Amino acid sequence: MVSHDHISRLAQQLGERLQGASQAPEEFQKGVQQVVRGAFDRLELVSREDFDILMDVLQRTRIRVEALEQQVAALEQALDARASESAADPAPPAPEEDAGAKETGR
Repeated sequence: MVSHDHISRLAQQLGERLQGASQAPEEFQKGVQQVVRGAFDRLELVSREDFDILMDVLQRTRIRVEALEQQVAALEQALDARASESAADPAPPAPEEDAGAKETGR
């Protein structure tokens, strides 16, 4: 949002330039352009082209983030499914334990 201080400063500078309106029209026009450019520079405005480029980048980034969120959700679902399967099916004893027991004769 434009602050009142910037607007009043711009109005003051334009008023000063208008007082010298007896100057050549070209000089007057250049002076007003300088004042307006300075005001726009202080407002940190961007060109429409830069804005459109940034909006395009933002949109592509948003699409990529949504795709990654879907991937993460699918991976979490698969992990939860594996965890619930392993909790439901107790693991049989490892074959190494059976082989060791047979060798010792137990």
